[in-house]
Amino acid sequence: MAHDTRAKGSVARVGGIYPSLVYDDAPAAIEWLCRAFGFEKRLIVTGPGGEIQHSELSFGEAVIMVSSPRPAWKWIGPRQLAGHSQSLSLFVAEPDAHYARAKAAGAVIMRELRDEEYGARGYMAQDLEGHQWYFGDYRPGGYWTT
Repeated sequence: MAHDTRAKGSVARVGGIYPSLVYDDAPAAIEWLCRAFGFEKRLIVTGPGGEIQHSELSFGEAVIMVSSPRPAWKWIGPRQLAGHSQSLSLFVAEPDAHYARAKAAGAVIMRELRDEEYGARGYMAQDLEGHQWYFGDYRPGGYWTT
């Protein structure tokens, strides 16, 4: 059953990369991502057993998709892995405030808030199931001339 939380008259996002993340308990992960990191639910599609078949969460102009595991497709959550092959980086205008929010919600801080050698300010965190995130005031490519 689809639950569409898109605002009437909302503008469609085009272009970009839209990560799709798998969580063992996707419904709980969606709630936690909204509370701890400030994502906003946009679309939730549940299956007959309550599993998340598809979802869309926004964070400013960024969009991620979250779903439950799909063994037939070999989609598993990070708890099933021995390491990590990716992390997600998101722009936040106020890294200090975002850090305080995430820490208060129980995010595991992997690298404390700091000024980076390339001029940004940010921190690294791990969510409730182990996906790794970087939040900072850096926009990759923002300095490119072509």
